[in-house]
Amino acid sequence: MPPSPWVVRWSHLLAPGATVLDVACGAGRHMAWFAQRGHAVTGVDRAPEAIASAARFGQALLGDIEDGPWPFAGQAFGAVVVTNYLWRARLPDILAAVAPGGVLLYETFAAGNESVGKPSRPDFLLQPGELLRACAGLRVVAYEDGFLASPDRFVQRIAAVREPRNGSPDKPTRYPL
Repeated sequence: MPPSPWVVRWSHLLAPGATVLDVACGAGRHMAWFAQRGHAVTGVDRAPEAIASAARFGQALLGDIEDGPWPFAGQAFGAVVVTNYLWRARLPDILAAVAPGGVLLYETFAAGNESVGKPSRPDFLLQPGELLRACAGLRVVAYEDGFLASPDRFVQRIAAVREPRNGSPDKPTRYPL
């Protein structure tokens, strides 16, 4: 499966050689994308068969981040990627894993998706503006909340940066669109 067009579109925001964490990585499509571009990648998923596949691209950790501990406590990455996954209780940990100067690329299903397919449970669908509010401590470079066709789905997606600590008000960082 190819990488998400959203992830591809905003990959240029990563610093060269930045470490990447892929949350709920599945078979590793985003790990492969970033590894091919020279990034050290780490993925976590609870499915053993997914981790077996993802391990080709970097460090792949078998872990249930919903019912178990967050395996990256105290660690920060140059980018954190999340697609097609939502577990609200882990949002603070996911955001905390974005290093200063790092990037969050997040894309998942939103309210309305229940009218076109799965997931359809509210637990797995972002409410209007929810992802934007969750990222209030980051600099949002791009955000979308709407409908995509083929396959039909409602999504929210964000590209956001944790501003570097040594930023200068005289020379603000430029995030190319």
